Amino acid sequence: MVTSKLLPLALMYLAGAPLAFHLRDTQGAVHAPAEWGGHKAIVLFFVTTDCPIANSYVPEMNRIREAYAPQGVLFYAVQAEPRTPDGDVARYAHEYRYSFPLLLDPHQVLVKLTGATITPQAAIVSPEGKLLYLGRIDNRAVDFGVQRPRATEQDLREALDALVAGKPVPHAFTKSIGCAIPHVE
Repeated sequence: MVTSKLLPLALMYLAGAPLAFHLRDTQGAVHAPAEWGGHKAIVLFFVTTDCPIANSYVPEMNRIREAYAPQGVLFYAVQAEPRTPDGDVARYAHEYRYSFPLLLDPHQVLVKLTGATITPQAAIVSPEGKLLYLGRIDNRAVDFGVQRPRATEQDLREALDALVAGKPVPHAFTKSIGCAIPHVE
């Protein structure tokens, strides 16, 4: 069963609609779905510059990229707050030392495509644009102001391990804890 969180991209994929976008990153490079070909999966980390929970996860996002990029997984962060000035996002990406592109998504194309609602939230999509996973990175964040010293469940890594091994993702949706993504029309 497809949950309502997975519906936007799932409907596009099932309808055969072409996945189309061109988004600039904080370094000025333009990215499009054509880059996705030849990869086992694409991970999109939804973040905002002012979410303390998302900011605390940047080192783990970098570690996940380091572990899975050599296995054919492509990584992007996506600035989910469209009103933050591009210069502020570029400074943020540099300050937090993202090891992969942080995309500027002023019209929330990827937010709408995946149904992302929270930062930090991770989406895994296939090279064809099929949504395979949407949810938390792990269970370290329990609630606002409540965190475990260490995660006891590695949801994103579990999903990536399955995909790299050629198996289906065990849990396509997990509940994320973080800051709400403000949606624009």
